Order: sequence, then C-alpha cells, then structure tokens
Amino acid sequence: MDTAEVRLDVWVSSVRLFKTRSAASTACRGGHVSVNGHKAKPSTVVRVGDKVEAVTPGGERIAIVRKLIQKRVGAAVAVTCFEDLTPAPPPKEEIVHVAVRDRGAGRPTKRERRQLDAFRIQ
Repeated sequence: MDTAEVRLDVWVSSVRLFKTRSAASTACRGGHVSVNGHKAKPSTVVRVGDKVEAVTPGGERIAIVRKLIQKRVGAAVAVTCFEDLTPAPPPKEEIVHVAVRDRGAGRPTKRERRQLDAFRIQ
C-alpha cells in the first residue's frame, strides 16, 4: 500500500469518528460510511482530499481528509487531520413548564413549597 493512502476503517477510528476500529469496520459493512458519495467497505483506501460521510452514534459527521494517519493519536492532533463540515444541530425548542396544583388540594406542604421555589429559580 502506498503511503499516500490508508484503509478507511483505520483512518476513521484514528481521527476518532468511531471509538474503535471494529466499530468503524462494522459501520462500513453496514453501509453507514461513504467516501466521495459512494458506500465504502472497510478496506477502501482514503486519500487526502476525499470526503468521508459517516453516521456515528453521535449523529451524522462529514469530514474532508487533510492528513493521513494510521495510529490513534490524541484528540488535539486528530482534529488537525480532517476538516469538519458537519452541519450544526437544529436548535432545541424550549418547553415552558407551569406548576399546576389540583383544585381543592389545599395548601402546599413545606416540601412542596421548596420544590416550587427550586422550580421557579431554574
């Protein structure tokens, strides 16, 4: 194998898109990883400039290969090996919680008042 290319499962696990190489291989076999728009096997070679799209446990990730590595390295070094094009997640909708007591339930107990106070502060 040329030094200008690396196996897909090795590279994807080395740059920490997947926790382990076996998890990366399983994802490749399952069709969750594609290179340049084509579904890829674990043995597919990756070169500088390739676009890798992977569906990881944390969501979909899109990366452009900038540097080839074969060994798992620290997170700070791994980030320099690819350009992350993953879109930002959609904003979470805020849900307004309203404290509701049953009609005729009487006065809140001391414990319930403390819970209501803690709820209002948040």
